[in-house]
Amino acid sequence: MTGGGAHGAHPERHAMNRRSALLVLAHATLPGMLRPVLSQAAARIVFLAPGEPVERGTGPYRRRVAQFMAAARGVGMKVKTHCLGALIAAFAALASAEEPPKQEAYQASVVKGANIVPPRVVQPCQPGPCPFAGQSVTVLLVRSPGGGPFGELKDEFEAATGARLKLVEMTHVDLFPNFMSDLTNRVGKYDAAIAGAWWLGELVAGNYIIPYDKYYQDPRFPSWNIEDVLPAPRHLLMYGGRNYMVANDHDGQVLYYRRDLLADPGHQAAFQRKYGYPLAVPKTWDQFRDVADYFNGKDLNGDGIPDHGLSLHLKVGAQGMFHFMSFSAPYVIGPDNPELYWFDPRTMKPLLESPGHVRALEALVDLVQFGPREMLNWDLGKSWDHFLGGRAALTFTWGDLGALAQEEGSRVKGKVGTAPLPGTSEYYSLARREWIRTGAPNLVGNTTGGSWAGVISKYSKAPEAAYYLLALLATREKSMVYAARGWDGIDPGRSYHFLPPDGSAKIENYLKAGWDETDIRDYAKAYFDSFSNPLQLPYLRIPGTYSYWQALDVHLAEAVAGQLSPAAALKAATVDFEEITIRLGRERQRRAYQASLGF
Repeated sequence: MTGGGAHGAHPERHAMNRRSALLVLAHATLPGMLRPVLSQAAARIVFLAPGEPVERGTGPYRRRVAQFMAAARGVGMKVKTHCLGALIAAFAALASAEEPPKQEAYQASVVKGANIVPPRVVQPCQPGPCPFAGQSVTVLLVRSPGGGPFGELKDEFEAATGARLKLVEMTHVDLFPNFMSDLTNRVGKYDAAIAGAWWLGELVAGNYIIPYDKYYQDPRFPSWNIEDVLPAPRHLLMYGGRNYMVANDHDGQVLYYRRDLLADPGHQAAFQRKYGYPLAVPKTWDQFRDVADYFNGKDLNGDGIPDHGLSLHLKVGAQGMFHFMSFSAPYVIGPDNPELYWFDPRTMKPLLESPGHVRALEALVDLVQFGPREMLNWDLGKSWDHFLGGRAALTFTWGDLGALAQEEGSRVKGKVGTAPLPGTSEYYSLARREWIRTGAPNLVGNTTGGSWAGVISKYSKAPEAAYYLLALLATREKSMVYAARGWDGIDPGRSYHFLPPDGSAKIENYLKAGWDETDIRDYAKAYFDSFSNPLQLPYLRIPGTYSYWQALDVHLAEAVAGQLSPAAALKAATVDFEEITIRLGRERQRRAYQASLGF
């Protein structure tokens, strides 16, 4: 621990053994823990593992850190929040002392995934000419039943290449810290990793991964076509004009609604009387609020228990901040302002305090009353379960939910409508510094989420074999199956995932996979329209994105919990963003941000 004031001050140092510090943070009472530093005007707490260039960590440890920081402030201690990632990493070191979760927090529990297996694409090699005989490929990936798609193709890959495949599975929250630790220490334990798209700026800037351009059209490798990926998600596969991520998952958030409820004549009449306009699929967030308000407290699944207008997961450390990004986009992005959302690309000054961002957060906080109070502490799986159980009229989330709704155990199969996210009637143009009214709803597409895809480590001892594996995963034959089923977390984004006239998919394939026909037609159309929208929420993928989003996540949680006003929460996030930028170097960050926008 180091107590200190503003930049340039000369703080006194309070040093302790790293292990001792962790034990104190985890187990000691707060007064005892803070006694050495309570006399200081401010305190700055930073833990860095050997070789770590920046603070890391997320997930369940973030909640502990948030609680620690709130308590610290309660006794008069000023804690520099830009070191939040470091605190989280410190708590993460205690994970071995805890019982691991029985289930990944990002999985639904009320449905059972269908056993749909993708076809074999490559044939076994002959014993002599196997291309990668004797090599081994180790992949870091998120924990999934049976190793997920990688587990399914393990035998196929090994038979075709002569190489051996080792899978190292972790929760989402542990992937980035472990991969970065391996890279920064130049160990080369992992040949490849399934990475979130927001990692890419940091991975490329650090020269930690290799592009696959020289392998892409080489006939030695399984063939897949990057042009099949729609432009918005395809953009995330590239950086600085080179290809780094091998296509896999294509994330984006859409609106899910109970089609049966909106079509009910009784509800239609009652809604018309109350709000003065017809009940329909919400086109604006104001309409979304009215629909959520109307259905909140009604029994929506016939069990005699009052249900909710909406379901969201808002738990700090569980990627709930993604909701705000998608939700706020049409309040800020518009025809006159297609790119200014995160930072001013000339100065790297944060833009989160704009009137558009503030109004968006005010509207999101207002929506919380129409969902169960418990959702403030829900992870993603619990929110999905609530909707799949028929207990919410609306939600907005990723593509997984539409596919999961078709599985055994779902109470909403055949009742789930999907649409692009609602928009606004006006947006605040940061370019013109004024509100601009729009004739039609201002709709903005998004690629919000991880868009999890494979990258190859610079320190891989078998880079070609690693690319072969990732290319096999990306083939058309396998991707069509992955996008149709819900349990693997791989969402649609390629032309052959969408039905005519938007794409080349066949409705028969979805029906064989268990989809309700109306559900899949709505779902495919919604995703195609969202990804094809010329207005897209700019995706942040620069060095430090992990830290920026951690800071945003904590302060958004403070707003939805009523601990800070929306304006104060975004002000706090802005201060944290500035400190992260200063720490990483403003000019370096400015160049990276401009490159990520294609300047």
